[in-house]
Amino acid sequence: MFRPCIDLHEGKVKQIVGGTLGNDGLRTNFVSEKSAAWFAELYRRDGLTGGHVIQLGAGNETGALAALAAFPGGLHLGGGVNASNAHGWLDAGASHVIVTSWVFREGRVDWARLEELVKVIGKDRLVLDLSCRKRGENFYVVTDRWQKFTELAVNAETLRKFSGFCAEFLIHAVDVEGLCRGIDRELVGKLGEWTPIPVTYAGGANSLADLAEVTRLGQGKVDLTIGSALDIFGGQGVKYDDCVKFNRRQK
Repeated sequence: MFRPCIDLHEGKVKQIVGGTLGNDGLRTNFVSEKSAAWFAELYRRDGLTGGHVIQLGAGNETGALAALAAFPGGLHLGGGVNASNAHGWLDAGASHVIVTSWVFREGRVDWARLEELVKVIGKDRLVLDLSCRKRGENFYVVTDRWQKFTELAVNAETLRKFSGFCAEFLIHAVDVEGLCRGIDRELVGKLGEWTPIPVTYAGGANSLADLAEVTRLGQGKVDLTIGSALDIFGGQGVKYDDCVKFNRRQK
């Protein structure tokens, strides 16, 4: 299934090459003249629930709140979420909150923080972002705008253990994110084998065939976000309307 996205950077909807976020050499594929709320209303019209709004750094709260208000209960919210503000985002209309860096400290999982968050909002409204990069033979979770490697490998044991604390995973393949060179088939296939709960995969998609491939490789447990290749984000490879039609056929 296709899941939509709204990536906010400096208050604008953008598509960014993932591995460059936080670098002086930040590469942006697209900056929209339309608001986050406009995209949220589009997704609501087409019944595309379970997409995500991600705040890439500071200065994005106004846009994020407007998007949630435009599609109450239809979007996940990520970026700067912690135990203190998670309830506020849910009250503002997010169906789930997405957490990554806050539950990792000095490259390791802070289990106390994760347990605190689950106690505050419940696992059913929590999505864990385990976005990763490959190092050697394994994929490792990266945090802090995808710049810092943690010690946590993405594998069957990790996904099984973390599934007890959340409803879903969001996993960007950071090395291919924003490049439109195709999905990381190795990672998608492994996620399909390993995950006991739903996963949204993002990274590299450049055709409708990638959507079908993720559905097949992910064994029905992995959904796909398409960003820079999508026509509503200035892309050439995939038409948004075709993604909507794909989802309707799946249902």
